[in-house]
Amino acid sequence: MKILVPVKRVVDYNVKVRVNSDQSGMDIANVKMSMNPFDEIAIEEAVRLKEAGIATEIIAVSCGVVQCQETLRTAMAIGADRGILVETDVELQPLAVAKLLKALVDKEQPSLIILGKQAIDDDCNQTGQMLAALLDWPQATFASKVVVADGRATVTREVDGGLETLSLNLPAIITTDLRLNEPRYVILPNIMKAKKKQLDNVKPVELNVDISPRLTTIKVLEPAKRSPGHIVPDVATLVAKLKNEAKVI
Repeated sequence: MKILVPVKRVVDYNVKVRVNSDQSGMDIANVKMSMNPFDEIAIEEAVRLKEAGIATEIIAVSCGVVQCQETLRTAMAIGADRGILVETDVELQPLAVAKLLKALVDKEQPSLIILGKQAIDDDCNQTGQMLAALLDWPQATFASKVVVADGRATVTREVDGGLETLSLNLPAIITTDLRLNEPRYVILPNIMKAKKKQLDNVKPVELNVDISPRLTTIKVLEPAKRSPGHIVPDVATLVAKLKNEAKVI
């Protein structure tokens, strides 16, 4: 069974991002970049399926600038067999990424696609669902447990009322939640081995995909600063402030 795992290059989660002076977006110049944490969980789950003898090949895919090769090398150091970079300098939106992934799926014919439920930079939580719609494949989002056997994937996901279990016919799409697993630490020998693994570069035009932006960012603003809290001496003062100042009662 072949598994395809899309991975995204994002600003490292430890970095405090700032808004550009022109409010056009986030200032990512000279900041540390890393693999999206949810995608790292997806790679780990694919590797575990391969170690269990269920999967035969893991393909990591990234869409974006040439520096995304570093992200793919990290995925291959974790355990992916090869990587594919769809190289473009255009800022990609979820629908464009889903279309690029569909073109690669049509070419590679994987039985399972595992990807993070969302990216920590835009928090869109759309790519997996859009890809499932384009492919007309069953999907299970926010997976906290995955079992693959006999041509089916059994996925446990957390919902408001507790746990929900879905059974999907393969091929299928699964998006990962934080509780699915804990990614392994990448050791130096595996990093060196990853440098020798196959990494292919393709362009969106070669996949016959239109990646033109459909959405326009008007302005990006930092969250409003909170006013300091106040300690009140008694309940009567609290009620008065809520009524006269906050006007919530």
